[in-house]
Amino acid sequence: MQNKAQLIKQFNQAREGVRTLLPDIDVHMQIYPEWTIKEVLAHLAGWDDATIMALRAFVAHDPPAVPAIKGIDPYNSQTVAERAELGYEQIVSEWELIREQLIKVLENLPDEKLPATIVSPWGPSMTVTDLINIMIEHEEEHAEVIKTRLANPHKRPQSH
Repeated sequence: MQNKAQLIKQFNQAREGVRTLLPDIDVHMQIYPEWTIKEVLAHLAGWDDATIMALRAFVAHDPPAVPAIKGIDPYNSQTVAERAELGYEQIVSEWELIREQLIKVLENLPDEKLPATIVSPWGPSMTVTDLINIMIEHEEEHAEVIKTRLANPHKRPQSH
């Protein structure tokens, strides 16, 4: 069983995996069809927001926050659209700030809550640890796609 410090370390490593790629990206390059790095970062910020909501509701014993109850694709579209008017630098700042907030929520979560059951932002129940691991893997997967696009900039982007 992972402890909180390990989860936070992995979360930070996943973020660093994307962060180190940013200086090499042409902000106009499509990472996915219709998504540049700006939309990818907006998407990641949206899922960090959703995770914060789920964790805060869990800790407060409030009804679960399920912002993606209509489905993952509609939630992805919504979170990207909500940030569409922001410039690239604003998106990067928000992406970083929301992750800092998520890490603070995790830091304040007692270790004994990690194996507890939480309602995920998309509906199914899982442990807190499983939710965090899914979010870590999610960011790592996007980092791999970004790396692949940087290595093959003339190849057509794959759907997300």
